[in-house]
Amino acid sequence: MQIDIKTENSILIVTIEGSIDSKTASEVQQGILEGSVGSDNVIIDLTKVDFVSSAGLRVLLMVYRQIKAKNGKVILVGVSEEISEVMSMTGFINFFEIVDTVKTALDSY
Repeated sequence: MQIDIKTENSILIVTIEGSIDSKTASEVQQGILEGSVGSDNVIIDLTKVDFVSSAGLRVLLMVYRQIKAKNGKVILVGVSEEISEVMSMTGFINFFEIVDTVKTALDSY
């Protein structure tokens, strides 16, 4: 798993590649939460994520709650059909705005 974190116009952009599972969830969580200290808005690019386990969903929900507490917004980018199905079945999809590209996400702020 690889995670890239950058900031553009005070919006945190997190690009993840690989799986978000019990082995990698804490690394994803730590990276996003540390990166979001100075930002109220987060874009999480999941275009290259092939699998999200329950631990990964828990991380996404925790990030959502922490950003929402700062009156911010979390946008997910490039959610695969499989991940979208899991998020729909669990109700997690209702917490996030989902778009196709990082540019679209940036434009929505």
